[in-house]
Amino acid sequence: MEFTEQAHAWIEMAALGVELLATVLIIVAIFAATGMYLVTLFREGLDHPNEYNQYKQRLGRALLLCLEILVAADIVRTIALDSTLISVVALGLLVVVRTFLSWSLILEVEGRWPWKSEPDDAPKRLPTHPEDYP
Repeated sequence: MEFTEQAHAWIEMAALGVELLATVLIIVAIFAATGMYLVTLFREGLDHPNEYNQYKQRLGRALLLCLEILVAADIVRTIALDSTLISVVALGLLVVVRTFLSWSLILEVEGRWPWKSEPDDAPKRLPTHPEDYP
């Protein structure tokens, strides 16, 4: 019985660690994307037309990654620690909500639904770094 309790404690700590990782990544991404946005605005002026879209794309991609990490933590916690019917239903609802958020973010970042492929004649994505501009 002691091994089982210890294993549960380790799994709980691992799930909490993954959630903390996602939280830290969100905070770092917000600061990094905002910093790059402000540096570009100050260096190139307010007439830089695509920087706001790049800012949104950077934030959206970071949030998508973190949503995936949070889903993984929820799955670990539910499957390994609390696999009751109520917790599985709650996990299902969380996954549905996070999937809807992911789809919304993909639509915002890429301008298309996740299940739609990008058309061949679509313009190429904007460079993500200021030094990549011609």
